[in-house]
Amino acid sequence: WHARVRAELGFGGEDPAAIEDMFDLKYRGARFSLGYGACPDLEDRAKIAALLEPERIGVHLSEEFQLHPEQSTDALVIHHPEAKYFNAR
Repeated sequence: WHARVRAELGFGGEDPAAIEDMFDLKYRGARFSLGYGACPDLEDRAKIAALLEPERIGVHLSEEFQLHPEQSTDALVIHHPEAKYFNAR
């Protein structure tokens, strides 16, 4: 899906040809998931849910800040050329 998004936004041609470079994150952009390194606080999911209203597509946020149905996911996808992964401390 990430490659598809980059292609739809018009810069998929910048993706490296070698699969090793893809594993080394040598492509444009980054995907930051709540509850992980750069966005460790799941409570922030409530703020995003308030803005995007996921109930419109049948997704609900539990009291523990988990998305339901179970296979639902969310992330902040940043396609700036200098976006890189990091850990918040």
